[in-house]
Amino acid sequence: MQNREVQEERVERVVPYTRDDAAESRPQQRMMDLLHGALVTQLLVVAVEFDIAELLADGPVAVPELARRCGAHPQALRRVLRALAAQKIFREVEPETFALTPLAETLRAEVPGSVKAWIRFWGLPEKLQAINSLSYSVRTGRPTFPHVHGTDWWSHLAAHPEQAELFNDAMGDMARRAHAAAVESCDLTGVAQVVDVGGGQGHLLATILPRYPELRAVLLDQPSVVRGAGAVLEAAGVADRVDVVGGDFFDSVPHGADAYLLSMILHDWDDRQCVAVLGRIRQAMAPDARVIVIDAIMPEDNAPHDGRLRDTVMMALHPGRERTEAEFTALFAAAGLRHVETTGPASSTGLLVARS
Repeated sequence: MQNREVQEERVERVVPYTRDDAAESRPQQRMMDLLHGALVTQLLVVAVEFDIAELLADGPVAVPELARRCGAHPQALRRVLRALAAQKIFREVEPETFALTPLAETLRAEVPGSVKAWIRFWGLPEKLQAINSLSYSVRTGRPTFPHVHGTDWWSHLAAHPEQAELFNDAMGDMARRAHAAAVESCDLTGVAQVVDVGGGQGHLLATILPRYPELRAVLLDQPSVVRGAGAVLEAAGVADRVDVVGGDFFDSVPHGADAYLLSMILHDWDDRQCVAVLGRIRQAMAPDARVIVIDAIMPEDNAPHDGRLRDTVMMALHPGRERTEAEFTALFAAAGLRHVETTGPASSTGLLVARS
């Protein structure tokens, strides 16, 4: 009975939108809609910065009161909310009073499917500056970020802990959603130890380990990153089963494990660097161990896949790229590994398994 009451309450405060199928469909209008996408992105960043969705969680609020609570200029805030309402994000239920929509719910923290951390990360000015200068990468084939900022992405994060925290939060959200879903298709029954190579603050392990009570793990990432792993692992109740190691996976990885995870790691690096990491793992892995790669798997044709847009972000920030299944197979072979399985290639992230 209580669950039904909660559901009914949620229906009252989240106002659904009705799709307008009579919208303009001419090519020119479609192109203008695409061009305005950058504006929508920035408006979402502003909405998250001012915590608008959180302030509307209990129901509609008038703009003057909303502005008072979040410290915004009332008319400026109304203009932002009006623009987002036109995109079906928030709804003006009566003049100058706005409510959540199902889309706006995703801007809240601590709700299933939240993208709040991802939007905060996406709004980093240095990241956007690199993407806005993408023509440099197209001319040279080199990542834009070092050209614009004079340092690579990882060194920049190391020098700006507050931005690194935003990045880690966003990667944690991704690990809880897409990566954990991909791992569900790989049975780890019988595996005694898994190493999460470049595993950030342990969000993926925090999702996996409760499913396998006998499984132990090693979390490997840069010392500045894994310092934040304790709270994540403690909250999941698995800290006593994880050895946290600060280090560089280009130098070494822990030896003797039955499985090695690489979750959204290889797409950051060029082929030579990927082969180097995979080679380190091949030297360290136990007999019959598996390498499990979670990454976008690009289709060979031009079928829609969100990895295609992420690939352009990789071009701006990193020397790496998104890859097809055949390209992953070639990386494995160059590192002395055999590609034996692929699952979920049409999804946002797929899973590939290799053995020595």
